[in-house]
Amino acid sequence: MDTKTTTEKTGESAESAEGAEGAKTAEAAPAEDTAVVVLDKQADDLTDDAADALADDEDDEDDLLSDEAAPASSGIGGAAAAVVSAALGAVALTGTWTGKVVSERETLVGQIKTSGSGTPAQQISEIYGDAWHGTAVVNGVFSLVALFVAVLVLILPGRPAWVRSVAVAGAVLGGLGLLLSAGTYFDLFLSLPTAGS
Repeated sequence: MDTKTTTEKTGESAESAEGAEGAKTAEAAPAEDTAVVVLDKQADDLTDDAADALADDEDDEDDLLSDEAAPASSGIGGAAAAVVSAALGAVALTGTWTGKVVSERETLVGQIKTSGSGTPAQQISEIYGDAWHGTAVVNGVFSLVALFVAVLVLILPGRPAWVRSVAVAGAVLGGLGLLLSAGTYFDLFLSLPTAGS
């Protein structure tokens, strides 16, 4: 009887131990399932966030590329125009081959007009004055073109700083050349020499 009672008690203990483990497993299973679901949801959220961030980066990169591509074609033209304006302004100050040709032509025409019948004042005016004024007109035209191109580059939006700087230099040189050409044409700086009496 003792053995039977002991066996029954042991059997009851074993059953109660199994029941306790089953209860623990049953309690642990939902907790584990909940943890797995939470972790899966967090992983999905992270994956979605990473995908969104990647998509945003690609969109930003596309925007940057399209922004850079659009002004690149117009940027080259603006840069070239700025350099041309500065070059034209410098050429207007130093003189051009066209101005030299116009000057020599006016000298020749003046010599033909005054050959043998012109007074000294008339010879000075026709031979030297007209040549001087012809050179001033040509340099003034170059200055005016340089100033116009520079102002055009400056008023158009979206130009880089260095392009605007070169355009400002072209505008300054063009404006200075225009003032000097006007002063030369109207004899403001130096007047024509006069014939002695």
